[in-house]
Order: sequence, then C-alpha cells, then structure tokens
Amino acid sequence: MKPPLFSIIIPTYARPKPLSACLESLAHLDYPRDRFEVIVVDDGSEVPLQPVVSAFQSRFNLTLLKQANAGPATARNTGAAQAQGEFLAFTDDDCTPAADWLQALAARVAASPDCMIGGRTLNALPDNPYSTASQWLIDYLYTYYNADPHQACFFTSNNLAIPAAHFRALGGFDTTYPHAAAEDREFCDRWRYYGYRLVYAPEVVVYHAHALTLRTFWRQHFHYGGGAFRFHQTRARRGAGRIRLESPSFYMNLLRYPFSQAQGRQALLVAALLVLSQGANAVGFLWERLRQTYRLNHR
Repeated sequence: MKPPLFSIIIPTYARPKPLSACLESLAHLDYPRDRFEVIVVDDGSEVPLQPVVSAFQSRFNLTLLKQANAGPATARNTGAAQAQGEFLAFTDDDCTPAADWLQALAARVAASPDCMIGGRTLNALPDNPYSTASQWLIDYLYTYYNADPHQACFFTSNNLAIPAAHFRALGGFDTTYPHAAAEDREFCDRWRYYGYRLVYAPEVVVYHAHALTLRTFWRQHFHYGGGAFRFHQTRARRGAGRIRLESPSFYMNLLRYPFSQAQGRQALLVAALLVLSQGANAVGFLWERLRQTYRLNHR
C-alpha cells in the first residue's frame, strides 16, 4: 500500500534566506519523493524568489506560485487550490520540519484520516528571549487547549495536516485576516464547529526560527490582539455568544509557566515578556475594535 500523498504548502513574503533553509530541510525528508509535492506561494514579494526555488526544483517536486500581496491566509488557499495531494501539510518559510515529519504525519492520518493533525513546534532560536517567549506562550496554549490530545482545540498553521477535501469543503482559511494572527485559530474553531476532530501529535516536529526584537515582538502580539477581535466577531456570527475572557487562573498559570521551563534570570525575563505580550494583545484588540467602530460610523 502506497503512503499518502501530501501537498506541502508554504506561504512566503520577501524572506529568501529562511525560505532556502526551509526548502533544504524538505530536501532531507525521509519520505518517497513521488509521494509529496511542495507548493511555495509568493505573497507579492518585491524580492525575487525564483532563484531560491530553482535551486531545489531538481531535488523534489516543487512549484512556485505568485499572487498580489494579500496575507498568509490567502496564500495558503492559493496553494491549496493547486494541490494534488490527498492531504495538505502546512508550514511556514521560517520553519524547518524534522526529517521524519511526513512519516510521522502519515502514521497519524492513517489512524485518523478525517482529522486535522497538529504537530509540535520547537524554538530554533533559544538564545533570542523574544522568540523564546513567543514559543513558550504557544506551548502554554497547547497545554491548556489540547490537554486531551484526541480532542484538541487549537493548532498554529506552521505545523498541521488536513484532508484536502475537507479543507476545500469548509472554504479554507478566512481571507479577511490580513496578518498571520488568529486565522489559524478561526479555522480550527470552524473545523470543530462542523463536527471534525483535531488530534495533537507531539512526535510531528517542526523547528521555528522566528527572529524577533522588542519592536517586532510587540507588533506580533499587537496583531494577535487584532486577530482575536476578528475571531470573536466570527464566533458571534456563528452564535457562539459574547466575548469572554479566560479565568484569572489562566493568566496566573501563564505567568508561572516560564518557571516550569527554566530558572533564574531567563524565567524572570520570559515571564516579563509574557506580561508584555498580553498588554500588546489587549491594545491590538481594542485598536481593532475602535477601527471597525470608526469605519461603521463613517460609511
């Protein structure tokens, strides 16, 4: 019996060096070359990406698509529309999947063919405190929302696999999300709304090299806040009720989480950055709310 056919979809924007590292990792996948394809979607980069892609086209089945800048959600949908695989495997241009990534996904989709499979993402930049804080926040959210791995609630879009037919039936990612912020959260919620399961598979590993500074860390979590407002709007339209904050224990446990992962100065620094992330998130949430209110009142 042949292993499942995967279409690996990578949205990218003006990051040729990380993209090259990502493609190099895919060249080392321990998986039959005729059972996967890679689709890179250039989201309107001003930097030419064809030279990067051309260097790998003799090593595996690789296609470069180009679109006007519209955000990663649209780019993923563009790739999915051209995909030939039974399953769509999503990752990002600053990620390097482990060599057994598709093997591990194949085992999981064989056991749960109608489920979304989400893997574990590891920080590839442990000396960068901002990258560490962002990843530990995701790790904490996975611990909280995916406590039952067979009834998970949330995966990030840089390490997940979805049956292609179900993805298309649900309309793909919501393209009204302009940034990489909550479009994956919304899709996971919609997936569950229509009765499908999410399965967390920690053995499905991707390394994430998202270099952040204080400024880009703030901007990232500001955008998360704006995306969260859009997400709650979408849920309200589905009849899920009003926006509700998590319980105080959720935030207290978030602050404690760094001390379960490290000691001393590193734990204190990451805890402080997690506080900052929640502040940026709140500002982004309120900003998006005010922006939409202003637009409604000035039509």
